[in-house]
Amino acid sequence: MTYETILVDTSDDGVMTVTLNRPDKLNSFNEQMQAEFVRLWGQVNADDDVRAVVLAAAGDRAFSTGVDVTERLDTESPFVDQAHPWAENEDPGRKISPRRHEVWKPVISAVQGMCAGGAFYWIADSDIVICSPEATFFDPHVTYGFVAALEPIAMRVRMPFPEVMRMSLLGLHERVTAERALTIGLVTEIVPRDSLLARAQQLATAIASQPAAAVQGTVKALWQSLDLGREQALATALLYTQVGNPIATAALDRGAVRPAEIWQR
Repeated sequence: MTYETILVDTSDDGVMTVTLNRPDKLNSFNEQMQAEFVRLWGQVNADDDVRAVVLAAAGDRAFSTGVDVTERLDTESPFVDQAHPWAENEDPGRKISPRRHEVWKPVISAVQGMCAGGAFYWIADSDIVICSPEATFFDPHVTYGFVAALEPIAMRVRMPFPEVMRMSLLGLHERVTAERALTIGLVTEIVPRDSLLARAQQLATAIASQPAAAVQGTVKALWQSLDLGREQALATALLYTQVGNPIATAALDRGAVRPAEIWQR
């Protein structure tokens, strides 16, 4: 498949690196990028050789600043209802979110620069998020007079509720720093900018080296448990070890596994 707003590269190790490639627009997403992510997640699901995904962004200024507002202001854009240019007929997250496309292959996001607003559709659905020291996270909706709802609700899975509320209400008046993001669990690691992508790919390669059924079954089990109460989640957890993994097979000769040898490395 060919894409115009993203770059896609798959290594021999089973890691697909997807790069948001609109640095002149701060990697904001327009209708075209949304459509390309629909195709991309379908490609990820269909290709058994892809076992992990790294999501990165071109340039240094921003990972992504969310929706491309310039397209909304373009009076000749075929994608915009000019009578109601700011009306949302559907949640954009349904197009760009891996989890809403039932992608159970692990996603690792490498964040540099600004990460704002609609960018949280990707961050909220990532399994691991790392960032560079200058990264900042913020949600400008309220400052611009829009209700902050879709992205903050999604981010409740990554941040404590008080932190989500603070970020949502302060808008452009405050940014979550990389250090603060690490403290509250929004990211799991801060990596120098020039090593950020390599570190994300290193993590993805390690994950991709393990049995795909076990990895994807784990991703699916943990994400779907978020929609259940604790007791219900525990009551259904065993099913994922039996029939619940996406590949529907153990895909592993357990007799060949030597845990002691692994632990001694």
